[in-house]
Amino acid sequence: MTRRHGGLVLAEMLAAHGVERVFSVPGESFLAALDGLHELGIPNIVCRHEGGAAMMAEATGKLTGRPGVAFVTRGPGATNASAGVHVARQDSTPMIVFVGQIPRRHRDREAFQEVDFRAMFAPLAKWAAEIDDTDRIPEYVMRAFHVASSGRPGPVVLALPEDMLSADCAAPLLAPTAPVRQPFPQDAAEAVAAALAEAERPIIIAGGPGWSQRAAEDLARFAESWRVPVAVSFRRQDHIDNDSPAYAGDLGVGANPKLAERLRAADCVLALGTRLGDIVTGGYRLIDPAGPGKRILHIHPDPDLPGSVFRADLAIAAPAAEAIAALAALNAPSRDPAWMRAARADYEAWQEPRRTPGRVRMEEVVGWLRNNLPEDAILTNGAGNYAAWLHRYHRFRRYGTQLAPTSGSMGYGFPAAIAAALHDPGRQVVCLAGDGCFQMTLNELSTARQHGAAPIVIVANNGRYGTIRMHQERHYPGRVSGTDLANPDFAALARAYGGHGEVVEDDAEFPAAFARAAAAGTVAVIELRLDARVLSTAADLPDLKGG
Repeated sequence: MTRRHGGLVLAEMLAAHGVERVFSVPGESFLAALDGLHELGIPNIVCRHEGGAAMMAEATGKLTGRPGVAFVTRGPGATNASAGVHVARQDSTPMIVFVGQIPRRHRDREAFQEVDFRAMFAPLAKWAAEIDDTDRIPEYVMRAFHVASSGRPGPVVLALPEDMLSADCAAPLLAPTAPVRQPFPQDAAEAVAAALAEAERPIIIAGGPGWSQRAAEDLARFAESWRVPVAVSFRRQDHIDNDSPAYAGDLGVGANPKLAERLRAADCVLALGTRLGDIVTGGYRLIDPAGPGKRILHIHPDPDLPGSVFRADLAIAAPAAEAIAALAALNAPSRDPAWMRAARADYEAWQEPRRTPGRVRMEEVVGWLRNNLPEDAILTNGAGNYAAWLHRYHRFRRYGTQLAPTSGSMGYGFPAAIAAALHDPGRQVVCLAGDGCFQMTLNELSTARQHGAAPIVIVANNGRYGTIRMHQERHYPGRVSGTDLANPDFAALARAYGGHGEVVEDDAEFPAAFARAAAAGTVAVIELRLDARVLSTAADLPDLKGG
């Protein structure tokens, strides 16, 4: 190989691994990498905050199943990006964050923006390392892509000392390592089938990484023929067609109480790709790790995960997609459909809207989206009570149409929508955001405009951090502190960035406003002016005069 600087070697390795674009906030610590990206023509989506860049990379990992890539600078750049790394860790998303670093000769002197990134990211990333030798860039990058994608996927952080990156080398490139195959053995399929056949009240909980449209179809076919209800874990509704008669709803924040009780009453749980965390199990109350009281069949790609919290009667290390393909090929036994039909009836009853106060009602807006968006439209959201309307009233019908943080990170929805719009500009992308959630990353309006991303953002403006206010009213009623917001005119702000913006103050105005936003051909913001009493899908505040 000819001699070239480390930044070009790094860019060549990204190209070898099929990276189509990277997200960054530039820094002088990785100028050589920027030069390498320029040389190879790899698009560099320049963002306005490192947290936004990392969340866009994470969303790209969710969309493609391959590691999304972000570049950030040392010190404050890395600390800002850590929010996105945390999302990727809890959501099991493949991602690589490259962090600029001080020159090697300045180490351990508390040099400008010096941080030990191995120590900083150790609890957040699957692997955190620093490349000390320019010749080893191909080795580290190849390993980073492998680690980020293997087993339970997750984030990798590689620190790039400035002088290492700018030095010349003649290192040969390395092709991507072969993916680790985890076939689902026939005897495992038969063991799962036998356990489900014996159960009187079985339930499947689907979630986690590594799914596909084929896997979602296999799951629906298997569950319907075996007459087993399917619940999904937090923000994984697109893992099965929600119109399937087997679909029973999501075990997320604000789940249907009847579904929660059904999980408690189940005598057999097939956990398919999910971690069975505290959200799914209602704070470990619906299934108690100290005494589950039910048979647990746990299938997960990480062999260390089944049995790590809940004792598993059957623990199998395999991707969920492989497992459900094998199970769907089995002949179904005769089973009374009453258990599955009751679960579906509970779900459909839960979808009946509860009327909220005001002229603009979230249940009406989400209902309109459910009935009018194309099946392949991508919906994104961050964190906040506003998302509960989406979870309760929308129906996801295809895999890859939901981008939302199981980590509960505010500000995620808008960067994710930008990433989705750039990845597939032909698809409709809609972000639902609360007024507090949107303000955490709305500066990325500039990023969307610069790079031609055209998602539609629907901002639910009720003038407060609604989730925290809900808990505040529950535990300390009437004692408001830190939850009210003074908000801008979001529509005017969108127009100031060069996008489309308008305000909706009545349900009847929304369809036309959405049509105008979709026709604008640019990033668009529709602000919903909600009644101040609107709090959640299940409860409202009393009339607050001055509160």
